[in-house]
Amino acid sequence: VTCSFSSSPPIYCTSLSKGMKLFSLTLIQIIDGPEVWVETTDLSSTLVIAEVTTEHRGRYTVVARDRRSSAQHTLTLSVIETPQPPASCPVISSVSTTSLALSWSGPCYDGGTAILGYVVEIKNPGVAESADWRKLTDECTSTSYVVSALQAHQEYCFRVRAYNEVGISQPGPVSPVVRMEQKDFDKPQKEDPQNYASVTIDSAHKVSDDYILQEKLGVGKFGQVFKLIHKETGQVCAGKFYKGRRAKERDAARKEIELMNYLHHPKLVQCLAAYDQKPEMVMVMEFIAGGELFERIVDDNFEHTERASVHYVQQILEGVAFMHQQNIVHLDLKPENIVCVDKTGTFVKIIDFGLASKIDNTTPLKVMHGTPEFVAPEVINYEPVCLATDMWSIGVICYILLSGESPFQGDDDAETLASVTAAQWEFSEESFEEITQEAKDFISSLLIKQTMRRMTCKQALAHPWMAAFDSGELEAKNLSKEKMKKFLARQKWKVTPLYTVFGDPEAEHALQTLEHKMQGPPQFTQSLKDQTVTSGSSARLSCHLTGYPDPEVVWLRGKEPLVESPSVQIEYEEDGCCTLVISKVGPEDGDLYTCRASNNHGEVFCSAKLTVQE
Repeated sequence: VTCSFSSSPPIYCTSLSKGMKLFSLTLIQIIDGPEVWVETTDLSSTLVIAEVTTEHRGRYTVVARDRRSSAQHTLTLSVIETPQPPASCPVISSVSTTSLALSWSGPCYDGGTAILGYVVEIKNPGVAESADWRKLTDECTSTSYVVSALQAHQEYCFRVRAYNEVGISQPGPVSPVVRMEQKDFDKPQKEDPQNYASVTIDSAHKVSDDYILQEKLGVGKFGQVFKLIHKETGQVCAGKFYKGRRAKERDAARKEIELMNYLHHPKLVQCLAAYDQKPEMVMVMEFIAGGELFERIVDDNFEHTERASVHYVQQILEGVAFMHQQNIVHLDLKPENIVCVDKTGTFVKIIDFGLASKIDNTTPLKVMHGTPEFVAPEVINYEPVCLATDMWSIGVICYILLSGESPFQGDDDAETLASVTAAQWEFSEESFEEITQEAKDFISSLLIKQTMRRMTCKQALAHPWMAAFDSGELEAKNLSKEKMKKFLARQKWKVTPLYTVFGDPEAEHALQTLEHKMQGPPQFTQSLKDQTVTSGSSARLSCHLTGYPDPEVVWLRGKEPLVESPSVQIEYEEDGCCTLVISKVGPEDGDLYTCRASNNHGEVFCSAKLTVQE
């Protein structure tokens, strides 16, 4: 990478720096080495990377200075590779004697460039000559596929690979084996009635006591989601495993779980159980197999009409209306959080209440989080949020649903957020040419900067656009899916917290410098001490840790890792204090106990002997 410049020699200093992935203005000086070096002359500076890997992607800045002034230029280096495998195994539905439908989740990382399609593979495990995998198609462009011409009463399993312009991924997880027999999928669709119950957090048991842990379904900033099967009933559920070592993380998990006790409605995903199994907390939720709504819309097997769009928006409004009746605001309504109940129907639910909050009319609530294209102006301006904040997001979702375009999409996040703040948008003439005036009026009544002027959920449900759907007046004319596909391709791996866009550049730079300085291996500032306790009493072995990133801690008795139980508890405080508590010790508890702490910079141990006196 070469940058040329003109100057009056001598140039005092020239350096190339690379920006951290999420903080575009943070600079780290590049030091010459065997893999990366800088070649500088009086007229140019060249960054040489001998062998590029994905670790080299990011923003690079060249800074030049002479006696009179300085100049800099920044560019982005993208490094693409083959994608990761699809994140989940294919889910099988609509099984008949000779056909079935498959659907799956895309890869967690697309390799830095758009996924072009999927390869679907099949195996017949019951037939010896068909024991190898064979390709069904390599031209599937969505995350679902209908398989036909299968043999009745035969067993099959499936797997999927993703590919981009670089190449093809490894295969994803294998589906369960399915036997080709007619299932009863032809009854008229109706929503299953739900039984609601308030959930209390169970600290006495672990999720593994009641559920069988299956494959990973997804990863988020909170932690991970796994598929679970209830040991007694066989019910399939989803387990949200929160990182919970810090008090702040545990409080956030507890808040979401407690908040969901107020959200008993068929359009809102339900919490079924919760466990506090230190250091993790787990929320068990109903399993929703249908995938994201927008992914469903671009599937070639489903029609996309204005009439269908009204049906989806109506359901979103019904769920949000119930939340607003409880004075709860979602604060993160976006396409990824609207999911289909199953793979064939048109019922949807709202998910992810991690940012939701109860509105207290006596204490204004201000937040600085959300997704740039869907967040309301009052959030960006750090003004109090209200129930109308969700209504703005519904307006954006509706605009995209009908046009495949975002009303505020800018060339970068700063431009997008500036458009949101100014509430500057218009209907694209081409995209809204065949959309009814009622739909445009519906959107216009939501995308208003003044919160008091936005429609409420009750008003939105009574809007003429909704009435037109109920009366069957809307035409079932198919809408183009091409722009929606492009929108999804742009959005797929784009995650930009608001503070990275609107944070003060100097402050961000200082924060990242501190982050760099904080890096270090684990160290014990206070080690374990030998203890002698009486049989039947409690023992507490405490030590104090430092290190960044936060060390992972494992306790050992002798050489065996300790597992928490009603009589053995592990406490990890935010200040680094780590304590092993053994209640009602007996002679068998006398042993050497070790605390092992590790992070990516190193590993340390400290030990103490516990003596139990009769």
